Amino acid sequence: MLTVASTASLRVYVSEWENGRRSISARYAKILRALLGITDDELHGRAEALAAPVAADGYDELMSRIDASRSVSLTMVKTFMDQTELFRTMDRQLGASSFVDQVTGHLATLEEALTFAVLPETRRPVALALAGAATMAAWQALDVGAVERAWRHYELGKRAAQEADEPMYLAHATAEQAYVLCDAGRASVAVHLVRDAQRVGGKALSPRLRAWLYAAEAEICARAGMPDDCRRALENAMRYLPSGEEARDADMLSIFLNEGHLSRWRGNALALIGDDEALASLYDAVASADPTFIRASAGLRCDLAQAHMTRGEYNQANDHLRQARLLASRTGSVRYRRRIEQLTQQL
Repeated sequence: MLTVASTASLRVYVSEWENGRRSISARYAKILRALLGITDDELHGRAEALAAPVAADGYDELMSRIDASRSVSLTMVKTFMDQTELFRTMDRQLGASSFVDQVTGHLATLEEALTFAVLPETRRPVALALAGAATMAAWQALDVGAVERAWRHYELGKRAAQEADEPMYLAHATAEQAYVLCDAGRASVAVHLVRDAQRVGGKALSPRLRAWLYAAEAEICARAGMPDDCRRALENAMRYLPSGEEARDADMLSIFLNEGHLSRWRGNALALIGDDEALASLYDAVASADPTFIRASAGLRCDLAQAHMTRGEYNQANDHLRQARLLASRTGSVRYRRRIEQLTQQL
């Protein structure tokens, strides 16, 4: 029987043979391994390395992320919403194309915080912030022509609004998503979706948001070739709109709507159905337009061009299209550039 000492000596001897590249037949090596009762790894001294424990369960990293999300306070959520507001302001004045990466990172941070938040009191505020940010990002994506990304962002915004139990945010995201369908040539389906947004909001809607939803319905009905429905929706929008110059909805910060904004929207819808009243509303909107809404001003000039074309006033239409083209270039709006080209081909 081999002793411990003789076993060790044989192991050293075999190791020296192989390390020094001495020739030993496979048959003799097999015999030695059988005599020693060890494996190849043990023969080469790798047993200790293989015996080391391997941590592969990932629980430490998961708990670390959950702990980090638990530390998200209301102050931090307010910071997220303030950042969304900053992006919203930049978007109005500069267009979305110049800060797509920043918005993408902002959304990723909010999604990460929500994914690893555990308790409802932490999840709901983060979900609300994500709903607002995702809807803003979706409109920006639509403006730069990234329609699939816009659709996905709207879906994210709707899920976040449901998580936050905020029907106003859900209604807003649903109604804006209808514009993706409308721009894709599915206006009739978009009509159903924007009306469903009103149903989703129900009694929770603020008066200003309700007016906004009716104005959106009017525009989409106009694009679907439904003039009577368009006019009815405009009447409802005017009925629900609060009086005064205030445009911001205190309960829904992404909503801007007062009489001046509604005049532009009314003119847009009436121009789409060829109504002669469109010009009066649109020129009223020009007189009261907020100069910081650069992209909206491009849309207003497109609406004026369309209204003049309906009346056969092609010189005036061309003047407005030229101004619209300049404004769309400033903001990088692919959506308005496309509309400008469509109108130009009709001149």
